[in-house]
Amino acid sequence: MNQDESIGAESRLLIPAYSLARREITRFLRQKGRVIGAVGTPLIFWLLFGGGIGSSFKVEKLGESYLEYSYPGAIASILLFTAIFSMISIIDDRSEGFMQCVLVAPVSRLAIVLGKVAGASVLAVGQASVFLLLAPVAGLRLGLMEIVATLGAMILLSVAVCGLGFWMAWRMESTQGFHAVMNVLLMPMLALSGAFFPMTGASIVIVWIMRLNPMTYGVSLLRCALLGKPVDEATGLGVITAIGVTIGFALVMLAASIRAASRETKYALA
Repeated sequence: MNQDESIGAESRLLIPAYSLARREITRFLRQKGRVIGAVGTPLIFWLLFGGGIGSSFKVEKLGESYLEYSYPGAIASILLFTAIFSMISIIDDRSEGFMQCVLVAPVSRLAIVLGKVAGASVLAVGQASVFLLLAPVAGLRLGLMEIVATLGAMILLSVAVCGLGFWMAWRMESTQGFHAVMNVLLMPMLALSGAFFPMTGASIVIVWIMRLNPMTYGVSLLRCALLGKPVDEATGLGVITAIGVTIGFALVMLAASIRAASRETKYALA
């Protein structure tokens, strides 16, 4: 492949991906209600849990208040909710005819996946970054290293959950079906990730489910980054293990999304 062909291939990939990502961000800026849904809901739950039923969970031996313990889980919630709301746009694009135009255009399926996931990830990390301003409320004092590490963890987890959201939304015929799957799969993934209660005191079945849940490693990675610790005491997971599993989770979901976009166009062209 000569240089001109290489530049042409990159243009066919990067320009469509950038355009789709930019469209996703522009759409978000025009729909202010999505900010309330993605940030407001986790914030309300975080404050209610911390001020209400937080005392029911045994986190004192971790040396943290419940607000501090559940703070990484609130960030993970924002990333997940943003991914959910962003990927619903795939179904909306199909009903409006936009997705059919994209699919018949000379655009690679890889560009479609990268564009949608990149746009949703930028929105997710941006909203979660605003939530970092509430760290003092949780009793956290973040230095530069903690902020940089937390941003890296948020990027990894957001790519993973946005990839998961894309894969699910691409296979859905309606937003109602997407919400049904969300309630059955995504919400339990978040609840059983250590975001709201630690493994200690849970039944052996719940502990195994939490260890098999890839979200658990993302939440642990966020907690390690925020606290500047090499091990998440709530789960016993080390930062290296958490990084490895989260990267693997992201790669698997991106690969699944690309495969779905390449082969499963039954609903996308409907």
